[in-house]
Amino acid sequence: MITENNSTTGACPIARSLAVFGDAWSLLILRDAHAGLTRFDQFRKHLGIVPTMLTRRLASLTQEGLLEKHRYSETTREEYRLTDAGRDLLPVLVMLGEWGRRHRCEGRLSRMLDVATGAEVKPVVIDEVTGARIGTRPLRLEIPDD
Repeated sequence: MITENNSTTGACPIARSLAVFGDAWSLLILRDAHAGLTRFDQFRKHLGIVPTMLTRRLASLTQEGLLEKHRYSETTREEYRLTDAGRDLLPVLVMLGEWGRRHRCEGRLSRMLDVATGAEVKPVVIDEVTGARIGTRPLRLEIPDD
């Protein structure tokens, strides 16, 4: 049974992750950072996000260690670069995109392409221990005792 204690942030890694980047804007900023965008105006124009919201999301993603600020000119202009933790989210973003392609596939959709081959990426999640594709075998969520 999921209770308020273990469903918010407690022992659940999904809840803890969503507490860091669980809103759509944060995930879209991270998607765009993976696509090579680094500057405030690039994010603002590409996402159509209002500046105040973008400022808050960039500050949060920086504070949480997913992005880091770097000065890119002699003035006070800064750019945002992915950290190792931010780069580790690429597989998650790709799988979210794949879920969207399967279950929200109306109209033309963007595609993820392999740079070396030009082929469309068809992601799957594999359990490193068993080699089995996640979703093909029963799984059990184990919640630690308090």
